[in-house]
Amino acid sequence: MRAEYVALVAEGLSERDRAIVEAVKRLRVVTGAQLERLHFTDLAESSRPVMRRRVLARLVRLRLLVTLKRRIGGVRAGSAGLVYALDTAGQRLTANPTSGKPARRPWTPSARFLGHRLAASELYVQLREAERSRRVEVLRFLAEPDSWQQTATLGLLKPDAYTLVASVTVEDAWWIEVDQGTESLTTLAGKLRVYLDAAQAGHLGPDGVFPRVLVAVVDEARRDAVDDLIARMPAPADTLLHVETQDDAVPFMLAVLHEQDEADGQ
Repeated sequence: MRAEYVALVAEGLSERDRAIVEAVKRLRVVTGAQLERLHFTDLAESSRPVMRRRVLARLVRLRLLVTLKRRIGGVRAGSAGLVYALDTAGQRLTANPTSGKPARRPWTPSARFLGHRLAASELYVQLREAERSRRVEVLRFLAEPDSWQQTATLGLLKPDAYTLVASVTVEDAWWIEVDQGTESLTTLAGKLRVYLDAAQAGHLGPDGVFPRVLVAVVDEARRDAVDDLIARMPAPADTLLHVETQDDAVPFMLAVLHEQDEADGQ
């Protein structure tokens, strides 16, 4: 993908186009339905699907975005179930000029891998929706591998996401583990012990504090199992590690944030 072509394409992009490309860069993979919720809410509800299809189809033609071969929700999901990633022009447009990383067309991952990544994307979408309703300010959201954190003594921590959210008086940092119920509790326990070790060693997160850790699980049964797992782990597991279903993860983070807000106001 020639630099001249990318520069020419960039000149014709709208503010919405650029925001969409940046969102796909941030999340790595995102569905059409998620992009509609992020970037088309200024339109009448009946107009959103039409405009979303038109805009995303144009960005695909320009090779800023590419649709993966796997569709979420099957054929009946229509274009809303298409999964988007950055194509070569999109990678060139958003690349760090000094990285030297070549642009390559993305491959379609397994359904398990894709579901895991899209669950993290969904948490971001829900946070932005909460921000739109003025319940929170999203100061930072990193999906993997940008969410990974190097430590001096424990190697690389690999959370699925990191977010820094804020209310009027409080900022709250979270590392997020997206748990689809596909790995054993023993494996999950090993991951969580690394966070405990990092906290005890005094390592800090991206914004200079050690984040809480939220395990976002698929259903209530898995939540109960992980909750029991955390209860049997040593301190500071009881204050550092938390588990909620993926549907309840964002409401839980907001509740914790506003509880601290109220405590500061007393």
